[in-house]
Amino acid sequence: MPGADPGEGYANTNSQLFGSGLAPSPPVATNGGFVSNFAAAISFDQRDNRSVLSGTTPSDIMGVFPPAALPVLSGLAAGFAVCDHWYSSVPTETFPNRAFACAATSQGHMNDSTSSYTVQSIFGLMTAHNQSWKIYGSDAEPLTRGNFPDTANAPDTCFGRFTDFQADAAGGTLAQYSFLEPSWGSTGNSQHPNYDVALGEVFLQQVYQALRSGPGWNQTLLIITYDEHGGLYDHVPPSSGATPPDSSIGEFGFDFTRFGVRVPAVLVSPLIPAGTIFRVPEGATPIDHTSVLKTVELRFGLPSLTARDAAAPDLGGVLTLTTPRTDDPLAAVVAPASTGANPAAAEVSHLQQLQAQMTADLPVPAEQLAGQPLLASQRTSADYAHYIEARTSTWKAARDAGQAPHA
Repeated sequence: MPGADPGEGYANTNSQLFGSGLAPSPPVATNGGFVSNFAAAISFDQRDNRSVLSGTTPSDIMGVFPPAALPVLSGLAAGFAVCDHWYSSVPTETFPNRAFACAATSQGHMNDSTSSYTVQSIFGLMTAHNQSWKIYGSDAEPLTRGNFPDTANAPDTCFGRFTDFQADAAGGTLAQYSFLEPSWGSTGNSQHPNYDVALGEVFLQQVYQALRSGPGWNQTLLIITYDEHGGLYDHVPPSSGATPPDSSIGEFGFDFTRFGVRVPAVLVSPLIPAGTIFRVPEGATPIDHTSVLKTVELRFGLPSLTARDAAAPDLGGVLTLTTPRTDDPLAAVVAPASTGANPAAAEVSHLQQLQAQMTADLPVPAEQLAGQPLLASQRTSADYAHYIEARTSTWKAARDAGQAPHA
């Protein structure tokens, strides 16, 4: 639920918030367009022969999962802290919001047509200040590796899979900042609508258990959030008063002075009292994805990346206990098992396609591509996964042999 893929880009988000693909001036959101926009999304998916679960209706976009259906996420929210006023950084889809989460700017871009950026990210900033970091893909090469020059040029030791994360957590060798991704395929655990949400519950529980059972648990803050709202209904209008990150000219005339739609966010640490609701004071700059950057910057004495993270509130205030808790809010929680068919299982996910294109853009000498699969020949999720894996291996080999410039 919902049984179809909602619209997520800038025009769709405007339609959901304002009832029109163009934001009015001044922008005063009523959040009254979610149902009509989802009705259009259902029709679009049906015309495009994309999966629509039988019985899906426009009003489903306003539905919610009760806590019993999401016992892991709900258990962590109740057992530690929930942020009920955490906004996505921009009112659009995945890559611009992920860019803000990693670099505090999307360089003016407002849709997924651009997935690679030319600015310094938090990862390059930490490298420049001798701080450690590591990005973990779930079961494949991390998507984020291709988003920024300082990640594309980073050594392989800065990247891993989820099994590497589990080993690092168990061994007490986690970097100072770890960034975890879900699996992006339509049968993966990203919880993207309309995929299998239960798989994401299993993933979240595995992350929590890996951290809690490791020697670094008492010094760890786990931040769980979503890059954007996925087209799903919310009744709270996004806040204005956002600080533009830089002088980038926004696509579609967007000026970066308002945030995107709220997203779920949970903070987990043994230094957080159970039942905490973490908010900033009334009238203060709201929490958005750049609050993660601000927290990392303050913790390790780093400068800001842009004006947006400089203005963002940090999350350190949630850590109010002086003695770490020893109880386990998930001790009796069992992650839900998948039941029934995944309606989108046969489809190729949008992000998997974009990752394949990013991978295709990595510099490799033409002679090294002989016999390699062509991007245009991919048809299934497995085809795309194989392409990403093979093309990345070819790029690494050419890079290590000095046959290609770094991306």
